[in-house]
Amino acid sequence: MEGRTVKYICPYCRKEMEIEVFDKVNAQEDPDLQERCASGDLFKTSCPHCKQDFMVQYPLVYIDTANKFILWLSQEEHPEIGNLTRPLIQQGYRLRRCSTIREFTEKIAIFEDGMDDVVVELAKYDSFIEFIDNKKGTAEEITSIEYQRCENEVMKINIRTGDQGMSFLIPVGMVEEEIAQNPELYEIRDDEIPLINSDWILSLFEESAGQA
Repeated sequence: MEGRTVKYICPYCRKEMEIEVFDKVNAQEDPDLQERCASGDLFKTSCPHCKQDFMVQYPLVYIDTANKFILWLSQEEHPEIGNLTRPLIQQGYRLRRCSTIREFTEKIAIFEDGMDDVVVELAKYDSFIEFIDNKKGTAEEITSIEYQRCENEVMKINIRTGDQGMSFLIPVGMVEEEIAQNPELYEIRDDEIPLINSDWILSLFEESAGQA
């Protein structure tokens, strides 16, 4: 699958350069592009003038027919497209929007592992609460909370503070039981191409607390 060349202004030296962008990537049709998406390398570029390396995020549709999911990397919300998404949902596809490259690469890992991203986001939130309650650090010190992998029905979640990190092992079944206690709270609609991330999970608990 070929990309297209667009002009771009280097954020460091402000000189014009050219970068290659892709509107769509099919994981099964181009394994090389799939690997570059999963690692985030697809968005890495280097200025030919000042030699600075940096990331360039642009809208991209990522299709994985084997694992039945479609990701839309975009900071913009999608307009009403129910008629377009319905056939995909009927075929068993999960549809998600990702607002950042980090969310995009993590979502690929989650779905390639066969995981439910709602379960993963709740596991990340539970790890955050445990981190704070056990006084391992403050919320302000946390730079990222990341899904690493799932083995034997146990998720590994990493919480990073600067250049340090702490891992949490969260059983999938425990989180699924938590969701089963209030399934309406975690209900999502794939036809809206939802944004399932840390802001989403926080909004659920804020809304729930407001209704209490």
